[in-house]
Amino acid sequence: MGFIAVYITHESQEEASRISEHLVRSKLAACANIFPIQSLYFWAAEMQRDSEWVSLVKTRPSLWERLKDEVELLHPYDVPCIARIEMQANEAYEDYILESTMDPESD
Repeated sequence: MGFIAVYITHESQEEASRISEHLVRSKLAACANIFPIQSLYFWAAEMQRDSEWVSLVKTRPSLWERLKDEVELLHPYDVPCIARIEMQANEAYEDYILESTMDPESD
């Protein structure tokens, strides 16, 4: 079957938790891992160095568009990073992803 992990950067742990919890409660995601990172990037023509947080959210491939749209609505960044990563895992874990997320066909 396979599933996707969605890599999302956030300005704070609280923001990462708030958005991730919303996605899991709404069954757009089965689960999320949240961890700190150091980011280097150009913004407004200047090099930026920031502490950020990442959520790695696991879901069905068929929920990608809905999840992405939801994050864009909730996220405070002008240009949030919402990156899709194709994944495969053991069968029991993939079953868990299916059981824990909504079936977009049954809406």
